[in-house]
Amino acid sequence: MREIIFDTETTGLDSREDRVIEIGGVELENQFPTGRTIHIYINPGDRKVHPDALAVHGITDDFLKDKPSFADVVDEIVDFFGDARWVAHNATFDIGFINAEFERLGLPPIAIDRVTDTLAMARRKHPMGPNSLDALCRRYGIDNSHRAKHGALLDSELLAEVYIEMIGGRQAALGLVTSEINGLAVQADDAPIIVMQRERVLTPRLTEAEISAHAALVSKIGAKAIWVRYSG
Repeated sequence: MREIIFDTETTGLDSREDRVIEIGGVELENQFPTGRTIHIYINPGDRKVHPDALAVHGITDDFLKDKPSFADVVDEIVDFFGDARWVAHNATFDIGFINAEFERLGLPPIAIDRVTDTLAMARRKHPMGPNSLDALCRRYGIDNSHRAKHGALLDSELLAEVYIEMIGGRQAALGLVTSEINGLAVQADDAPIIVMQRERVLTPRLTEAEISAHAALVSKIGAKAIWVRYSG
């Protein structure tokens, strides 16, 4: 299964008027990072960065002047995501902006069944919260000390680590490869399975007298004795 953990930064909060100015993404294959990423800054045209948004991500209008438009990079974005699932924290916000940009270009929207919202996952898993990205990093022991401001690629990288922890992916990934243990093939899809096979059978701990006494007890109880179905 291929997933892209992604994040966007925008000029403001209204997807109908504001624009995407940064997108970052990290590719996972079977819940394991492949090392492939995407990171693009985007010129929002005549839409200026709102001061409140600037305080969050620090991306200025001047910095974006020489960056490509969304139309210039949309093919790169679509090619990178391909048929992967789109995974984001508070995904409604990010997908709303992506689909608004797609609509402006006459492109079909990202279907909701291709989207995973890690914020919704976190709220189910940790109903007492808090469940911000920073809070989840603290919960799972992920170093986010270098996150002075929001950034699409950095936040995607942190979220990828959080996501893998939330779904138990570090353990599950260990079972994706078929291996051989003591001559037995082992294949696991969701979690590692370890098969142990002794070189020789252990010597029975029951004595002959104990075995005979148990048989006599079963015989006395009769056909309804639960041990009967396991004997022979």
